[in-house]
Amino acid sequence: MENKTIRRTLYRVLRKTGVPRKEIELDAAFNDDLNFDQVDWALFLFYLEDFFKIDVKDEEISRMHVVKDTLSFVEHMA
Repeated sequence: MENKTIRRTLYRVLRKTGVPRKEIELDAAFNDDLNFDQVDWALFLFYLEDFFKIDVKDEEISRMHVVKDTLSFVEHMA
């Protein structure tokens, strides 16, 4: 999958999680900038795994601090 396609799909996942379009940036921190709580993380991971057809393990989740981290992870999995 192309980087542009992966990024666009990741942004769709974030939008489905309830993140406003104007807040989606590569350097946006999930907890600080996007105000993710446990429910947001659960929804985000559900859609992330569904859209990309991947399985995200707990130790991988702990390394996702900003949107860019998730983009790198998905690119590696694709």
